[in-house]
Amino acid sequence: MKQFLASELKSKPHYEVLDGLRGVAAVSIVVFHFLEFVYLDYSKNFLGHGFLAVDFFFCLSGFVIGYAYDDRVEKIGVWKFFKARLIRLHPLVILGAVFGLLGFLVDPFSEQQVPYSAGKLFLIFLSSIFLIPFPVMPERGFGLFGFNTPSWSLFFEYVANIFYVLFLYKMRRGPLLLLLTLSAGALCFVSYRAGTLIGGWDGRSFWDGCARISYSFLAGLLVYRFNWIIKTRIRFIGLSILLLLTFIVPYFKWNWLVESMIVLFYFPLLIAIGAGATLTKGYKKLCIFLGKISYPLYMTHIPAIWMFGNYYNSHQVSSGQLFFIVTIGTVLLFGLAYLVMVIYDIPIRKYLSNKKEY
Repeated sequence: MKQFLASELKSKPHYEVLDGLRGVAAVSIVVFHFLEFVYLDYSKNFLGHGFLAVDFFFCLSGFVIGYAYDDRVEKIGVWKFFKARLIRLHPLVILGAVFGLLGFLVDPFSEQQVPYSAGKLFLIFLSSIFLIPFPVMPERGFGLFGFNTPSWSLFFEYVANIFYVLFLYKMRRGPLLLLLTLSAGALCFVSYRAGTLIGGWDGRSFWDGCARISYSFLAGLLVYRFNWIIKTRIRFIGLSILLLLTFIVPYFKWNWLVESMIVLFYFPLLIAIGAGATLTKGYKKLCIFLGKISYPLYMTHIPAIWMFGNYYNSHQVSSGQLFFIVTIGTVLLFGLAYLVMVIYDIPIRKYLSNKKEY
């Protein structure tokens, strides 16, 4: 059975352009998180909509999950689907929590005002490892997962995966379209109420995250189900620019509507175009690499960002120094992600995959 599934997967074409776009979005998130501490007013941040990269991730995830598993779930079963997703995602959830704890304990620029007992730190750490929301750290903005705030999107990714394997994979297009319409309404409501779609990562805006994952995951799934693949001559660089434009779009009076339209229509369209794009050999290698490193980068960068934030808030930092710090910091975090990928993530997943039984 294992050999059958492996050969079945190999027979499917791989969407390398989408892998590359995932990497572009991950790098954008890193830079956005750096600049969050510099520009508290997002309208003054040239990458002020960088957080929408998460909605792109969610939409891409729906497409990829449908593509990879729609015709395999009944063959492998629910439990083996869960094991496959845990092996793919959870090693970096754990490592991200470890990095977050270490970063919190050794941050040389922290002016921590809230004392934590060893027991409470242990509970926060366990919640981060097992993805149990525990928003109790004020210096982390009461994020759902204080030691590694990006884990909030992994929590919702797991929720989407659970709904997929229990209900969505066998649901017909009509009911899925109805769910998509209801989710679109919820997304617009959330965006209108808050004036933005940045919520979901902290305790106060938890339900905003439900709306974001519900719509985008379903939209990506339906792009695959309806085979909305748009053949195009636009190459990877052109699509990367089209994606980056959504992160640098200025803030307007009707900002909530602009963000909603990007998530409702633009991201599914980009994925449909990216799935139909072709690559030259050189760009193919680049896209594959960006796709592989995107998840390690996303899950390991935030402890350094918090250190930068504490440093920035306690020191005078000129524009030149800021450019240098953000540029070098992003490069170093990219290097760290590469080491994590090669030394930890790939070997661990390979080991666990070889041990599981089909």
